[in-house]
Amino acid sequence: MNCWKSVNVRKEIGYSRLFHITIFISLITFLILYVPFSIIHKQIPMNDHGVLPLLVGILLLPSLHSLVHILTLILMKQRVKIKYKRKLKIIPILTYYTRTYITKKVSLINAIAPTVVITIPGILACYLFADYYLYILLFTCLHIGLTYIDFWCLTHIIKAPKEAIIQNESDGFDILLEAN
Repeated sequence: MNCWKSVNVRKEIGYSRLFHITIFISLITFLILYVPFSIIHKQIPMNDHGVLPLLVGILLLPSLHSLVHILTLILMKQRVKIKYKRKLKIIPILTYYTRTYITKKVSLINAIAPTVVITIPGILACYLFADYYLYILLFTCLHIGLTYIDFWCLTHIIKAPKEAIIQNESDGFDILLEAN
């Protein structure tokens, strides 16, 4: 195998910059989506259950996002190694590694899966559940910001040759080609 490209999130973007981009995208999407939903639901009073359910949802969002990636790989019959740890004794963190190489097609599906499974239903739920649309919208907009890294990785995978194989690493991934 020859390495076509090595993508390292920490070196290319940096975690601090990634955090700021995620928050910025979340804020912009909230500002863009709040106006139409507030116009649609203007006559309906909102139920308020406090900030605790929202905070719990926000703390579990990264784990839910990773869980969708993991389930996608499992459904496509890929072997996955899962590591679980807690950050600050509150925030659960799931990380995963594939035990084998995965194809470009599987990588593309895996990268887009959280958007299809969480974001699109979240936007639909904002429309359907008028009493809770603000909470659902905040959750969905934060997830849209969180998927920035998936779409950033998606651009690298799309540019790879069709026969490329992807290998996950701790800080990114390697795009490999078979040696002739």
